[in-house]
Amino acid sequence: MDLVKPYIEYILYPIMEKYKGNETRYRILELQESQYIDQCELRKLQQEKLRKLLLECITNVPAYQSFAYLRNHIESDALNALYKFPVLEKNAFQNNPNAYLNQTVSKNYLIANCTGGSTSEPVKFYMDRLTVEYYEAARWRGLSWWDIKPASRCVMIWGNPLELNQAEQWKYRLKEKWLKNRIIIPAYCLKPEAMPKYIKDISRFKPEYFYGYSSALYAFSKLMIQKELKIPFIPKAVVSTAETLHEFQRETIEKAFGCPVVNEYGARDAGILAYQCINQNMHISVENAILEVVDATTLQPLPLGQSGSILVTDLNNFSMPRLRYRLGDRATLSTQLCACGIKLPLIEKIDGREDDMFLTVDGQLVHGHAFNHISRNLNAINKFQIIQLTPEHAELSIVPNHPVNTKEIEIFINNIQKMLPGTIIDVKQVDNIPASSSGKYRYAIRKFPLENFNLGK
Repeated sequence: MDLVKPYIEYILYPIMEKYKGNETRYRILELQESQYIDQCELRKLQQEKLRKLLLECITNVPAYQSFAYLRNHIESDALNALYKFPVLEKNAFQNNPNAYLNQTVSKNYLIANCTGGSTSEPVKFYMDRLTVEYYEAARWRGLSWWDIKPASRCVMIWGNPLELNQAEQWKYRLKEKWLKNRIIIPAYCLKPEAMPKYIKDISRFKPEYFYGYSSALYAFSKLMIQKELKIPFIPKAVVSTAETLHEFQRETIEKAFGCPVVNEYGARDAGILAYQCINQNMHISVENAILEVVDATTLQPLPLGQSGSILVTDLNNFSMPRLRYRLGDRATLSTQLCACGIKLPLIEKIDGREDDMFLTVDGQLVHGHAFNHISRNLNAINKFQIIQLTPEHAELSIVPNHPVNTKEIEIFINNIQKMLPGTIIDVKQVDNIPASSSGKYRYAIRKFPLENFNLGK
C-alpha cells in the first residue's frame, strides 16, 4: 500500500499552500477547466494575458521600454503587436540578461534557473513563483489525461547530482522519495550488470509511471529486452521528455514496459509547451505560452503545416520576460483538432533541435535523424555521435559492438559521407560516448549558425 501518496496529497500539499503560498493545485484545476473551452475563447484568454505582459514589458523591462510607442497597438490587438518586437536569440539574451529583468520586482521573489547546456554555455535566467506554478500545472494537466497525479509513485531515469557528497546524496534520495514519491535511476551511468538490481528495486517500489529522457528510457528498455528482464506489473505510462522521441524508441520502450509511451514537450527556459493525449496528439499549453513557427534563416512566419524554428513567448513570467524567444527547436503546427475532446491546438510534428540539421557544402540541409536511420540497420554500431564544425568539416565518434565488424562500420561511414558530400569527416572509434552531466545524449550536433550561410545556393 502506498502511504506516501495520501501523505503528500492531504498533509504536505495543504501545509505548503498555507505556509508557503504554493498554489500549484489551483493552477492545475484552472488549466483543466480551460482545456475544454472553444478555440475562440482560448484565443481571447491568450490575448488578454499577452496584453498585460506586453504592457508590463514596455513599462518596466529595460530591453523593451523603447517599444512604448506600441502601447495603443497592444491595447487594441496584442497578438499583432507582438510581431513588432524582434526575435530574441539566446546569445543576445546571455550577453545582457539584466536588461530583461523587471525593474519593479524584488530580488527576493526571483527564482534562479538555467538550461542544461548540453552543447554550449547554459542559459541562466530568473523566474518567479507564478511562472513555476504554471509550468508544473501544465505538466500535471497533461499527466492527468493518463490518470497520473502529482503524488503518484514514479521512477525517474534521470540525471543525478554528481557534485553531492555521500551524506548529501542520502538526503537527496530521502527528499525525492518522501516529499515527491519517486526514486531515481541515474541516466548518465546505466550499468548492464546492475539491471537485475534496478528491476528488483522497481518491482518493490511499483511506480504508477516512469519518467525520463527518451535516449535513457530507450537504452534501459534495450537492456531489459536483451537480458529478458520484465517488471511484474503494468504501469500507466512511460513519459518521455527533454529529447526528441523517435518512433523506433517508442516501439522499444512500449515493448519493454508493456504500456503507452507519452511524449512531453518543453524546455527548462520555456516550460511545458505540449503534452500527448490518449489519441497520441500533442496539445499545446496555449494558456501559458504563444508558439510561433518561423523560417530558420529569414525569421518570417510560416503557415500552419510547415516546419520551422520555434519562437516562445511565456505569458506568465513577468519577472524576466523574453518575447519571441528562439528556443532552438523545430516543429510543425497543425491545422487539425483532436477527437479526444480537449480543445487545445496541436503540434503536428516535433522535428527536433535546429542544430540537428546539418548543412552540405552546396547549401542543402540534411536532418541528423537520417544518420540514426543508417545506424539502426547495422549491428556493428553500438553508439555514435557526429558533430559538424563547419560545412566542410565534421567529427564522427563510433562505439562499435564486439566483435568489431569492420565492413559494416565502413558501410556506415560511407553512407554518412554520401549524405555530406564534400565534407571532410574525421572518424575515431571510442569505448564510450558519455552523456552530459544531466543525462542527455545527442548523436547529431551542428556547431555553427545557419544564418551565416547561403542555403540552397
